[in-house]
Formats: sequence, C-alpha cells, structure tokens
Amino acid sequence: MTNSKNSSNNSSKSGELYAIAETSGQQFWFEVDRYYDIDRLNAKEKDKITLEKVLLLKDKNSITIGKPYVKDAKIELEVVSHKRDKKILVYKMRPKKKTRRKMGHRQELTRVMVKSISLGKITSKSSSKKETVKKETKPKTEKSTN
Repeated sequence: MTNSKNSSNNSSKSGELYAIAETSGQQFWFEVDRYYDIDRLNAKEKDKITLEKVLLLKDKNSITIGKPYVKDAKIELEVVSHKRDKKILVYKMRPKKKTRRKMGHRQELTRVMVKSISLGKITSKSSSKKETVKKETKPKTEKSTN
C-alpha cells in the first residue's frame, strides 16, 4: 500500500476545506494545494483530472456526507509527475523442501496536486479528463419477407 505524501503536516487550523474521496481503490483525505501519491493514472504531466467519487466534504460552515457519494462534488487534480515507490522484498520459503524464492516489487505511482475542491454546479475550469462513452442507437430496419 502507498501512503499519501503531504507537503506539510496535517493541522487542525488549516483544515477549513477538505474532502475524502475514493480513487485507485483507496480513500484519501484531500486538501487544496497539497500533493499526493496515488496509483499510476493514464495521464500525462500537467493534465487535469476530476474526481467525482467524493465521500465527504467539509467547508467552513458544514459537513456533507454522501450516500455513498456527495452529489455534484468534484476535486480537480493536476498531474505533477510519474514515479516509482521504494522497493519492497518478497521472500517465500517452504520449510523442508529446499524451495526459496526472492522477488522485489516497486509500485508505479502518480504524484498529483489538488487544485480545487468544489460543491455544486459552479466549477472553476472544466478542462478535465473524463472518460465518457456515448452509445448511439441506430434505427432498426425492418426485414420484409416476400
């Protein structure tokens, strides 16, 4: 598992606006102008990404909890870089069988910077990278039998 890297420590006085969102099968505590390391995304550097699976959103006055997600809540991210996590060693051994196996693994990560957290239909820049697939329905032609 990867831990999120913050540019500074979490403090209660700077926590006026934050959101908890789901990405890469994990839940992250996102704050504006901080960077996080999440699993590798299919995006280039400087790309904008929008997260819409927001579980909780807190601003100055209120806390909004989703069922399961907060409606119309978005988190704008910008891809800073792609990197690899530190190497972990995996050692497997079967006793009394002379079987040993040593492997290493480095997780592929994407470092993202949180640009904005918004609730509602008003958003700053909507140049986000979303994958939407539209299905076009073709009219069915009737086959006549003679």
